[in-house]
Amino acid sequence: MPSTPSTSIEVPAPMDTLPFRSNSKGVRLDPRTLLKSGKIDWERLGALNNTSLVHAKDLDRETVVALARAAALLESVHIEETKPLDGKIAITAFFEASTRTRLSFESAVLRLDGKVLSVPDGQVTGIAKGESLVDIGEMFNTYGDVVIMRHPATESVDEIRQNLAVPLINAGNGSGQHPTQGLLDWYALLKWRPTLATPDCPKEDRIHLGIVGTPGSMRAVKSFVRIALRFAGAVEKITIVSEMADPVGLDLGNEVENSPITVEVTNNLQEVVADLDAIYMNSIALLGDSYKRLDSRYKLSPDTNLKPGAVIMHPLARNNELDPALDDTMHNLYFAQAAGAVFSRQALLCAVLGRIGRLADIAGR
Repeated sequence: MPSTPSTSIEVPAPMDTLPFRSNSKGVRLDPRTLLKSGKIDWERLGALNNTSLVHAKDLDRETVVALARAAALLESVHIEETKPLDGKIAITAFFEASTRTRLSFESAVLRLDGKVLSVPDGQVTGIAKGESLVDIGEMFNTYGDVVIMRHPATESVDEIRQNLAVPLINAGNGSGQHPTQGLLDWYALLKWRPTLATPDCPKEDRIHLGIVGTPGSMRAVKSFVRIALRFAGAVEKITIVSEMADPVGLDLGNEVENSPITVEVTNNLQEVVADLDAIYMNSIALLGDSYKRLDSRYKLSPDTNLKPGAVIMHPLARNNELDPALDDTMHNLYFAQAAGAVFSRQALLCAVLGRIGRLADIAGR
C-alpha cells in the first residue's frame, strides 16, 4: 500500500473554499494543519481491515494518529465521486437513544456512497419479543458488512459477538466504552494542536488536560481518558475533577497507575481551572439504570477563570454544566469537536471495510 506523504495533497488555499463542513461558532479547525504534521500511515490503516472496534484500549497512539490524518484527508478533499464504500452496507443498530452518534455514522456511510440499514429503536426489533442479542448477531451476518451498535447494557458487545462474524463498531455500551467518541475527540485535539501527533512534541506544546466528571461511569469520558494515556510526551498531566473519591474505577485504574502521565484527582474545579489547557466535560453518568447529572459546582461559564487560549470539549448533549454564553468564545472547541465526527467515522469505516486503498489513491494524485 502506498505511503505517499500527506503534504502532497493539493487543496484550495483559502479556508472558506475548502469542501469540509465546519462549525458556526467557536474555534474553527483547519484539517490541513494535521496533514502537514506528518505522513498518513497507510499500512497501519490497512491492518484494520475486517477488524472490530469495541474498546478504546484496542487503539494505540499510532492508530489514533493514522485515523485522524485519514479523517483530515477526507475533510480536505472532495471524496464523493470516488465512492469509497460503494457496495457496502452498514447496519446501525441503536437499542438506546442517540442523535449525534447514529446520524453522524449514517451520514458518514451515505456520503461515501455506502448504504444503511437502521434500527433507530430497539423496541421495533425482536428484542421487544424477548429475542437475544446472540441470535440477532447471527441474523446480522447476512444483512450487512459492518454493525454499528449502541446498547444500554455493558455486556451487550460480548453477547452479540458470540455469533456475529462481520466487524462490530461499538457506539456505546452502557457505562462501558464509546471508542469512536474518543477518536473524534482526539481528532479535534490533534487538529487544534497538530504537534501532539508528533513523536517528539515540543515541551511548550504539551498540554495539561482537565477531566470534569467521573470516567469510571461516563463511557465517553472513559474512552477519552484511555486514549489520552497513550499520548505520553504530549499530555504532560491529567487532572480529574470529580465529587467522587475514586472517579476512575477498577476498569481504568490499572492503566492510570501504570501510565507515565501524572494523573491527579481533586473536587475543586476553581482551584485548578486556570492551569488547564483543555477541559473535557460530560453532563451525565450512568449509575445502575439511571443517569446522574454533574453537580452545579462544576459549571463552566464566561465568569470561570479559564486560562487564555484554553479550550473546552464536550461530547454533547449538554445540560446546565456548560453555559451557552461560551459558544461565541474561542474557548469553544466542542462545536468543532462535533463537526469532525463524520470524517473520523468515515476514516474508521474505510479502514474496517477494506477500502483504505481508495483513500491512498486520492492522496497520491
